[in-house]
Parts: sequence; structure tokens; C-alpha cells
Amino acid sequence: MKKVFTYTLPLMLTLMMALASNAQQKKDPVMFEIGGQKIHQSEFRYEFLRSIGQDTSIKPTSCTYEKRQALEEYVQLFANYRVKLLDAHNQGYDTASALLRELASYRRDLAAPYLIDSATLNQIYQEAYERNHYSVHAAHILVRVHSNDSPADTLAAYNKAMDIYNKAIAGENFGSLAVKYSDDPSAKEQASNNGVVPGNAGDLGFFTVFNMVYPFETACYTLEEDSISRPVRTMYGYHIIKLLEKRPYFGSASFQHIWVSNDRKKPAYAAEKIKQAFEQLQEGEDFYRVCKNYSDDLSTSSNGGLLHNISMNQMPNNYVSVIGQLQPGQISYPFETSQGWHIIRLIEKDTLGSLEEMIPFYNQKMARDQRNNKPRTVFAEQCKKKYGFHNYTTEPVEQVGKKGKKKNTTVEYKASLSESIAALNDSIYRKKWIYSDTMITDLRPIMSIANIEYNQRDFLKWMAANQEYIRTKGDIETYSKKRFDEFCDEKAIEYADSQLEKEHPDFANLVKEYHNGLTIFAYNDHEVWSKAILDTVGLANYYAARTPEMSFDNPEDEPYFWNTRARVNVISISDSNYIAPEKARKIIAKAYKKGLTGTEMDEALFKAHNKKWEGKSKTTVQLELLEMNHQNLLHSNEWRVGTYTHPDNAGYKILVVEKIIDPCLKTAQEARGYYINDYQGYLDRQLIEQLRKKYNVIIHQDVVDEFTY
Repeated sequence: MKKVFTYTLPLMLTLMMALASNAQQKKDPVMFEIGGQKIHQSEFRYEFLRSIGQDTSIKPTSCTYEKRQALEEYVQLFANYRVKLLDAHNQGYDTASALLRELASYRRDLAAPYLIDSATLNQIYQEAYERNHYSVHAAHILVRVHSNDSPADTLAAYNKAMDIYNKAIAGENFGSLAVKYSDDPSAKEQASNNGVVPGNAGDLGFFTVFNMVYPFETACYTLEEDSISRPVRTMYGYHIIKLLEKRPYFGSASFQHIWVSNDRKKPAYAAEKIKQAFEQLQEGEDFYRVCKNYSDDLSTSSNGGLLHNISMNQMPNNYVSVIGQLQPGQISYPFETSQGWHIIRLIEKDTLGSLEEMIPFYNQKMARDQRNNKPRTVFAEQCKKKYGFHNYTTEPVEQVGKKGKKKNTTVEYKASLSESIAALNDSIYRKKWIYSDTMITDLRPIMSIANIEYNQRDFLKWMAANQEYIRTKGDIETYSKKRFDEFCDEKAIEYADSQLEKEHPDFANLVKEYHNGLTIFAYNDHEVWSKAILDTVGLANYYAARTPEMSFDNPEDEPYFWNTRARVNVISISDSNYIAPEKARKIIAKAYKKGLTGTEMDEALFKAHNKKWEGKSKTTVQLELLEMNHQNLLHSNEWRVGTYTHPDNAGYKILVVEKIIDPCLKTAQEARGYYINDYQGYLDRQLIEQLRKKYNVIIHQDVVDEFTY
């Protein structure tokens, strides 16, 4: 029994494998065989359904005659495409350097959405949209510190900012603190060619999303009105921010306004005058009339005080506050500013579109905004967790003392950036730093992702290739560590990029399809399209063989024939007063008898023109070859030799039909485009025939007949 079992087991396994293979073949049979390659029905189905725009998840239905015809046509097209693709691969078209460069560019664009955290991106869109509904009016005090400054300098700046913050929340005037302490030059008055320009005491006016750096914007939209923030860090330093107002957003507005300026000698005059204007408006008086009678804005009072499409950022803060609360057609109550008293009548203001409508605008703004890095940074952190990331500059070496106890000593790390930091200097801030391998002797790995290790040489080579121009020099160690974090993120994302085809079949299919498309394009161009253009002998032979088969009466051959044509001299006279039509016809008739050229005919007309016309001639003479049914210059009854006059605006045209030419075949040059197109088709058919024989193309018709969709 034991001996029988020993011989039977391999046989049973062989039978089981054969049965499994047959079952798989029945489930997904081979539909094509091309050059030894077997193409299964599933692959054809995917390509075919995509070509007709049908979802692959839709269940097949019964095949109508039209559906069967479309299928049979595509079967032949598919076989032709795949045999060309195979030959193109065998000849190396798919590895041409120009093709690979274009493929890499396409792949980069295609990969971009896969290499960010889409949830974070959507949160950014939603956050921007919610903020965009409001404009905020804020003031700030800046304590400048660069992002690359040393920890000690950064701490000193923070302590200074906290001291100012404490003064502000204790009740000291915010504007006065800004004038005294802020490193923003606009806070203080400044000298100019026109005298002294007053400072803004930290007042930044109204702004909305994307108008300020992201952390500053976030702080402003988090604050309550009239509240003050703790120091907020941005690329410029630390900011203490006071939110003054928050109003509904509008980008720009068109409105009418009445302005009554203050009179120092009569403080109550402006208030009384604006009150009178407002009372007249309430009684129904026309805004234009009231504005003309009361407004001191001489530039707009004559047109009803109209200011058209004024940006929110161009308006005084009080105007933004008032307009934000008005609806189109509404008139504001009088309000006072430092310039006097005002009344506004709103005509229209911008409204915010839907989130979908705003996303293209947000994308444009985000290209230069700090928040643009957030989806990529979050994705990098996800990659580090997913693929296994190690930062050996922060991983300690386990130090063991006697009896297995850890030594109570200074922490030692597995690797260090010390040689990298020592190798860098201030030239890195001017993009002039030069790397050398001799700078690094410590080749321990400083980080790894998915067990791929990188050392300090790798890091410094990356630094050399990715130098930034930085105006303010900082602490080299701080800068190096910041760039090392960027290096780690980039290598994590690079690895994720390398895995896209494995992890995302849809991405792999798109890249493959594009690669195949580029390959086939290059193959067809070299083997068919350009060949047809460059092969002048072959084209001439094709023309000679093709023309005897053509007939003027065959509609399909129409492009290859000239219809009836007329040789016509067109004499245009732009004004009938220049020379009378009858007189012009007589001059033209004499010119023909004398055999004059067109230029000479033009000169004869010029000599006979009305003398009151001075200067440039009002006539043109042009010989044209007109084709029947392809122009409207000659009337249907004028297709014979003769002279015809047509009115033309203020002038007229005289058409002299010199000769009628019967329909005839175009020359190879005259119909070159059509013949090249036909010759390309001829070469393509020849190529397909040769390739089908060369690669022994087999189409399993029984599998085609069973195919449904």
C-alpha cells in the first residue's frame, strides 16, 4: 500500500493542477496569440469597454447586430495594435530617450495626487472656504527673528514678545506699543521725498484668506473681536495680534458715496451738513442730486459719487465695515471717519461662489502659500510609519553597565550630523556652496526608509542640489537640522513614489497605457507617417497607380479633381466717384486689345480717374483662378468668357473672365495632402499584413463569438 501511494500522489497532483488550469482557461480563455504571447479575454475586455466608454462593472447583455459589428471591428483593431506594439518593443522604440523623458514627465503629473494626503488637502480647502466668508481687521506688533536663527536668539525674541504681550493685556494702548516696539517699519512714521509719512501703528486694515502668511491668518481667524493673541511664530518672527473687527467678506464693490469734509473752524458743520443730506435721501430725493449738492469729493460729485469695482483692500476700514453690512440698493446711516462724515449707497458687491468654484482659485493661491506643504508633510509622516523609518541621529545607543543596569551617562546616538554641520558655511545661503566627498568620513547611516539607508554624503549631495537663497543668515546647525527633516520627508515620499505601480493598479494601468501610446506613436511616425512624406519615389508610384482608377463622377474622388475653373481678372474700384463704371469698362477693353499687363491696366485707370481724387489710387487689379462651387465671386450665369460688373459697397468690381477650364485631375503636388494620407493608409495596410505573418497572429474566433458586453 505504501508503494502504491508513493506513485499515485504525484499523478494526483498533476491531474489537480491540470484541472485547475483548464478551469482557469474556461473562466478567462485566450483570445489572441501574437508572437507567442497569449492575450486573455479579460485583458481584451478591459481595453474594449474603455474604448466604448462602458463601465467594466456593468453586467453583459444580449448582443445586437450593431454591438456584434462594433465588437468584430475592434477585434481587428486590437490585433493590429498589439502586433505593432510587439514589433515596436522588439525594435526598441519603447526605450528611446525622448520617449522616456516624456513618460517621466507624464508620470510625475499623474503621481502628484497620490503623493499627498488628500484628506488634509480637503480640510485645507474647507478651512479656506469657511474663512473666506469673512474679512478680518487686525493690528500687530512684530518681534523679528529668522527661522534659521539660533535657539538662544529665538528664545530672546520670544521673551521680548511675551513682555510686549503682557503690557498689551495689562491695558497699554496697542498702537502706542506698536510704534515703540514693532520691527515692522510701517508701524512708525518714515521720511520720504514728500515729507514725513505717518505710520500705521500696526494697523493692517482688512484682509481675508491667503492675504497673510498662514500662521498669522490662522491666529486672526481664531481670535474674538478686540482680543489679543499670545506671540504667534511665522517666518518673519513673533507677532502679537489684536483683532479689531470681523465682517462678511466681499472682494470688491461698486457704490455711491457722499463725503462731507471736516471744518476745523466749525466742528459741528460737517455733522449738520451730512444730517441734511441724509434727511433728503430719506424723503426720496435722488442720490445723484443730493451728492451733487452736498459732497465735497469733487472727483465724483458730478457723477453721483460713483466708485466702480473698488477692491476691499483699497477702501478705508470704515467703508469696509459699512459695505459689509449693506445689501445692494441700501443706503447707510451717516458715519464718521478722521476725514469727515460719509453716506454710502451700495450698488453691488462680490459674493462668494461654491467651494467647487473656489478650488481653482485656492490652488493658484496655495502655490506660494505655506499651507501648500501641509498635505505633503502629513503624507510623508504616513509613509514613515508605513514603510519603517529610522532617524539614527535621534535614536540612542543602548548603554549597558554591570549586572545589566543602564549607565547613567550622557546619551549617545547611533549617528550624528556633526560632519555635515561642520562642512557647511554661509555660502549655502547664497546658493554657492560646493560639496566634496572628502568632507565626510563618518559613513554610518543617518536615516533609513524601508531598509534603504542614507549617510551624511547622501544628505550633503542633496543639500548641494537643493540650495536656497536666503537673505538673512542664520545659525548653521539650526538650518542643517531643518533641511535634514526635509531630506527625510523627501526620501520617504520618493520610496512611496517607487511603490505606486505595485500598490495602485489603476495608476499602473494609466502609466502603461501612456507608455504604449507613446511607443505606438513613435513607431507609426517612423514606419508609416514620416515614411510616406519622405518617400517621394514611392508616393509618385502610388499616384501613378492610383489615378487611373479615379472618376470625376465618383463623390469619394472629388478632392482629387478640379471642378470647372475660370481664369478671372478682378478689377476692384473702391468708390464709384473715382471713375464711372462704363468709363472703366472701356479702358479695360482697350487695355486687353493692346495686351497690357495688370500693372499697366491699373496705371491707365489711374490716369483717367476723376481729378478731384488726389493721392493714392482707388483701384486694384488681381488675376485669380476661381473654382465652381468653391467661391461666390462669379454668378451662376457668368461661367463663360466675358466682362461682368458687380456693385461692391461704395464702389464696384469688374470681372473679366478670360478662360474657362474644364474639370480635370489634380497633379500630385496639387493634391499632395490627400495622396500622402492615402499613401500612409496603404503603407499601414502593407505593414499590418507583414507583421501578422511575421508574428503569426491567431484570433480565437470561438472565444470572440462567446464574448458579450
